[in-house]
Amino acid sequence: MTNALLHNARLIDPEAETDTLGWLRIEGDRIAEIGTGPRAGGLDCGGACLAPGIVDVGVKVGEPGERHKESFRTAGRAAAAGGVTTMVTRPDTMTPIDTPEVLDFVTRRAHDEAQVRVAPMAALTKARMGREMVEIGFLRDAGAVAFSDGDAVVADTKVLSRCMTYARSLGALIVSHPQDPGLSGGAAVTSGKFASLKGLPAASPMAERLGLERDLTLAEMTGVAYHADQISTAAALPALTRAKAAGLNVSAGVSIHHLTLNEFDVGDYRTFFKLKPPLRSEEDRLAMIEAVRDGTIDIICSMHTPQDEESKRLPFEVAASGAVGLETLLPAAMRLVHGGYLDLPALWRALSFNPAQRFGLDGGRLTEGAPADLILFDPNAPFVLDRANLQSKSKNTPFDLTRMEGKVFGTWVGGTRIFGGGA
Repeated sequence: MTNALLHNARLIDPEAETDTLGWLRIEGDRIAEIGTGPRAGGLDCGGACLAPGIVDVGVKVGEPGERHKESFRTAGRAAAAGGVTTMVTRPDTMTPIDTPEVLDFVTRRAHDEAQVRVAPMAALTKARMGREMVEIGFLRDAGAVAFSDGDAVVADTKVLSRCMTYARSLGALIVSHPQDPGLSGGAAVTSGKFASLKGLPAASPMAERLGLERDLTLAEMTGVAYHADQISTAAALPALTRAKAAGLNVSAGVSIHHLTLNEFDVGDYRTFFKLKPPLRSEEDRLAMIEAVRDGTIDIICSMHTPQDEESKRLPFEVAASGAVGLETLLPAAMRLVHGGYLDLPALWRALSFNPAQRFGLDGGRLTEGAPADLILFDPNAPFVLDRANLQSKSKNTPFDLTRMEGKVFGTWVGGTRIFGGGA
């Protein structure tokens, strides 16, 4: 049974929105006691920040089918190093997670191999083909926390509306990738002068707006709990604002890459910067930050998407999309703090409290009785990222050789320290 005292720490409480100097006592797998001011004994945190572990939504793990890109063991190590204590994983594996049997395999592998908690999503349609609904009830009973076809948009509106109606009857959450597939298909970058100069296939930001408008209309019709996995354009925000004002059960996320990078970072066809959706304009990036700040966007995630070297060392338009992010989520997010856009409690609300609440997970809180899933970090510690040192099996990060700030000193899951030295 774990018993530990952590003192002389800045306690970051996203629920109360406070940042205070104090101490925390762990008993078993729970937070037993929290207090402010000095207290002797235990682990001296040296004034570092102690916060709930990050709950990262949309993590891609390559099991089953693509273990050469990422396994539960390497993803778990990367998460621990990045202060991520819960991974909400995607179902877009080589054998999609569309039956209770595949979900059971994934759940057992995650339990045996990953150091952190894993909350799996299941596919929304069979084989992610957008034609036939999965057995939502059985998959939910087997442990699926949400249902999504990932970046495979369900183009048939009737199929999607039926899925939403059935999910609503079971109280299940649907996660969608808001894009109009007709406009966004085959695109590598966002349309505009930069795309024209580079000669790359591009998609209008309106593809996201059209996709979101359709999804929100169906969410209104069915009453389903709906989450947009990534919003990345200012054009899509008014629809989201209206839906929330109307009282719809909707939420939205944004990737840390779309909050900290823009279309010009692609530079001379740098494929580590090829993402889905593609990087947007600087105006869109700033609009996303403001949307997080005012609560229009609820969740910040890494959208961790490992790709091997062979998938990335190709011409930009045919290279695989995505970047790893479990270990870079925190230092990249510190740019928002150091830039004066968000304070730490507000940031942690989007990184930990909100995703835990939205996906029905017991975490994201720094209160007595909450799970002792914790991260100890220094938001100001500088370093230069070397992708060769990442714990992820794949190394496709856009932040390679970038000067960053924010180091994780310790990660606890259920009261057990899984990263960092000391007690």
